Amino acid sequence: MTSNECHRVSGTWEKLSAVAVIAIAIALALSPQKLRAQSAAPAVPAALSDVESSDPKAPLISGRPSIGHVTVAQASDQVPGPIAVARPAATTSPPAATTAPAMTDAQPPAAAGQAVVAAPPSRSITERAIDKVKQVAKSATDIFNRVPCLTPKGVAKKNFISLPHVANKLASGLPVVIVAFGSSSTQGYGASAPDYTYPNRLAAQLRRQYPMVDISVINAGVGGEDAPEMMKRLETSVIDRHPDLVIWQVGTNAVLRDLDPAETAKLVDDGVAKIQAAASDVVLVDLQYSPRVNERSENASRMNKLLGRIAELHHAGIFPRFEVMRDWHERQAIPINEFVISDGLHMSDWGYACFAQLLGDDIIRSVGQVKLGINTPANVLTYRPM
Repeated sequence: MTSNECHRVSGTWEKLSAVAVIAIAIALALSPQKLRAQSAAPAVPAALSDVESSDPKAPLISGRPSIGHVTVAQASDQVPGPIAVARPAATTSPPAATTAPAMTDAQPPAAAGQAVVAAPPSRSITERAIDKVKQVAKSATDIFNRVPCLTPKGVAKKNFISLPHVANKLASGLPVVIVAFGSSSTQGYGASAPDYTYPNRLAAQLRRQYPMVDISVINAGVGGEDAPEMMKRLETSVIDRHPDLVIWQVGTNAVLRDLDPAETAKLVDDGVAKIQAAASDVVLVDLQYSPRVNERSENASRMNKLLGRIAELHHAGIFPRFEVMRDWHERQAIPINEFVISDGLHMSDWGYACFAQLLGDDIIRSVGQVKLGINTPANVLTYRPM
């Protein structure tokens, strides 16, 4: 090959090499743009999915992964309102290859500007129940701090004999059912809240004294009734519940209606016999000492004596409420408006609380009389945590 031919070939290869270099340079220049376009393409739907949630007031959309603390909050009654979740705007969404995993309670969003308003921790049923017990106990303590509930002196607890059925159940740790039977004094008219009625106060005291016993105190009081109306529902409201103890408050409405106390006494006598035949203990509660009852003092005195006699004849218990309340006023010098509300008839929160406390002390004392090897505090009156 001549020198001219070699020169032409060499020049041709130089041209081809230059073209190749240019082609490679162009390819290299175009590759990053193509790669960036490919990597940006899958981010579009992810950005679209966050459009609604970019508004902090928007609710959580169903298509997103569930968040642990949100699920718990929605199942709790303690959530004060909807939970707002702030998410980054669509323009700041990271590439699909680096999408963060779903959040959990222990893994809040780490990026700046992301904030999650978490629900307050839900409290268990046990914790709420304990708080309720503490609240009721504190309210009763406040009541007795104002006016202490003292045992009346000189008031004979006549005929409050041992209560064998309920005492044996309590001493043995067996379930106990008590029915409070009566009218508005039992229903709780005048109490500022249901917890402050005498049946609920009594239940709280007995449960504190016997914490391992299942104790039910059923409020079967109906305002305005007396013996005639009560006898019509004696079976369904009392006997059918198979109580271990029936506390029967009766007689006040009969006196206020000027009914013959003897007629009322006959009905009560029959009712006590039926209750005892169903294997239940009975405690009768007589009238309250109050201005409206005292206006009919003669009939009131007669009714109280008849109720005491019925209890004696049937070997039932009697709680002399009239004498207890009179002792509050005449000997302890407690103003009547401290234990009777403004209507001059019904008891106040303090009146119901002290009445229930003294009645519960008598029940606890009857348990102490049962000799089953169960040690009972010698002086139950010293235990007043209400």
